[in-house]
Amino acid sequence: MVTFIPFGEKPNRDGVLYTLQLLKRNKLIEDYVIVEASRVELLPERVPLDKAYIVGEHLATYGIVEKLRPRGLISVDAHTDLMHDYLDHGSWLAYALERRLIGRAAVMAPVLMIPTTERTQLWTRRVKIYPATLRSRRVRGKWRAYKNFQTNSIDEIIEEAKAYLGDEIYLTVDMDVLRPEYKIARFQHGELTLEELVEILEAIRENFRIIAFDIAEVSDRLRRSRLGKKALFEVFQLLREGVK
Repeated sequence: MVTFIPFGEKPNRDGVLYTLQLLKRNKLIEDYVIVEASRVELLPERVPLDKAYIVGEHLATYGIVEKLRPRGLISVDAHTDLMHDYLDHGSWLAYALERRLIGRAAVMAPVLMIPTTERTQLWTRRVKIYPATLRSRRVRGKWRAYKNFQTNSIDEIIEEAKAYLGDEIYLTVDMDVLRPEYKIARFQHGELTLEELVEILEAIRENFRIIAFDIAEVSDRLRRSRLGKKALFEVFQLLREGVK
């Protein structure tokens, strides 16, 4: 079964329902359920224990992991979602870690990592970040580079992530990790091509036991994006085959 969660603003809600019709029309799904909620706090009691979720606003993933309580999580996203000011789509992972809804996490391929205001803090406990491009951070007074997809191999990153997270994970893929020509992200976008994203996901599938996954930040921009539809089909089929 596949659970569709049209959560968030209207473009996200419409995008999830459009994706449902798209996958049905192309005979990629049979059994499905639609779960709606006006607030993320309502999702844990409403979402079923499923293997595949299609969601609008990424905040919905917070409700899913509160239900599933995975030990490890990998987020493939243009953003870290580790801002620590108030619970929303830019901070859901920080609060999921803080509230022990998940044990440990790894964020792969982000490009936007800087807090937006002086009051905003970046959550750093029980999480590893592997940026898409070279990024540095200050550690005990010295600048050190993150292990990243520009200067490190996928095998190196996956090996380190597996040692940190263990064999079993929940996987969330934010489609804004793709470059702007895919016309999926409503706001800021990432730096990956579909081929690069698929390579990362295949490595995750081969090295981890994926207990469940979601595809997040699906919006109604898909209606007008040939490349976006292609990306959605490929990612969905790859992940459906990888769930164990």
